[in-house]
Amino acid sequence: MRPLSRILLATTILAAPAAFAQAAPGYTVPKTAWGAPDIQGDWTNQSLTTMQRPDGAAKLVLSPKEAEELTYKNNYSAAERQEAHASKVDAKSSEEFLSDKNASRAYNRFWMDPGRGYAQVKGEYRSSWITKPDSGRIPYTEAGIAANTRGANFDDFEIRPLAERCIMSFTGSGGPVLGNGMYNNTIQIVQTPGAVMMLAEMIHDVRVIPIVKSASEAKHTPDAIPKWGGDSVGWYEGDTLVVETVNSHPRQRSYITPKGKVTERYTRWSDGEIFYEFKVEDPTLYTENWGGEMSLRISGEPLYEYACHEGNYALPGILAGARKLEREGRPHPEVRPFFAGVDESDGE
Repeated sequence: MRPLSRILLATTILAAPAAFAQAAPGYTVPKTAWGAPDIQGDWTNQSLTTMQRPDGAAKLVLSPKEAEELTYKNNYSAAERQEAHASKVDAKSSEEFLSDKNASRAYNRFWMDPGRGYAQVKGEYRSSWITKPDSGRIPYTEAGIAANTRGANFDDFEIRPLAERCIMSFTGSGGPVLGNGMYNNTIQIVQTPGAVMMLAEMIHDVRVIPIVKSASEAKHTPDAIPKWGGDSVGWYEGDTLVVETVNSHPRQRSYITPKGKVTERYTRWSDGEIFYEFKVEDPTLYTENWGGEMSLRISGEPLYEYACHEGNYALPGILAGARKLEREGRPHPEVRPFFAGVDESDGE
């Protein structure tokens, strides 16, 4: 077993230990000038913990040793170990490429920033953000499985995945249901008396959430107007911001169809942490309602500009390659576009 305990401790994320997510004992939740609980700032959910439980994890709560073992087997950890050793080709390759002396060689481990350990929520190491169902997996219906596995189409740029077109991120970090990925896991939250803005670093996905007085006053726009990131409305319940989201744009392929609903709860746990809860309801995609918990910690640095140019440079090459394969009578490669329900970093 590799000694990763110090790394895991360094990446600990503490969260509220109470059932209703009240603040830490002795902590007074700060208020905005208009009296709302203040959750503003730059936050991060950077972690090797992902939405679904990975292979090799039999339960939600992990012991420190189990978290260490999963960290060692994680794909990102394996990539780092591989690149830390001499190249199988020669020493020159190791020196010039694996140590990133050639900075134009993207997507080795140098460019990835997923965190170095599994997250803690309520003081417990967690194998997944999902807490319900007990399996730690998304309970798809047959329709949900079909929606999650259909292949990509190479006929036209307008039907390529949204991330390739720089419209929405492939990590799902903008929500509804906050996600995390291999980099750019910062989320900026800004509050005004009438709205809350959440800006994800990845592709700068943004949700502007109008605030009403209570759940009974929550009103959504007509179903005929789907929105990227969904149609969200929020209100405060004590020290918690509650956000209800429906009617995600069907092209987004989010966790819900236009008939589904996501409910999120944001509670300030301490000066450096927010406890985040979510519930997903959609009988079209899932056999039962499911949900989970996450901890957002203060990032310690501002949200960086995200420059996306795949739409300018990658798409011509992707489509030209597909046309060449067709001319040669060869099939397109099996490519599965990202769907929010899939954790690409899961597994061993």
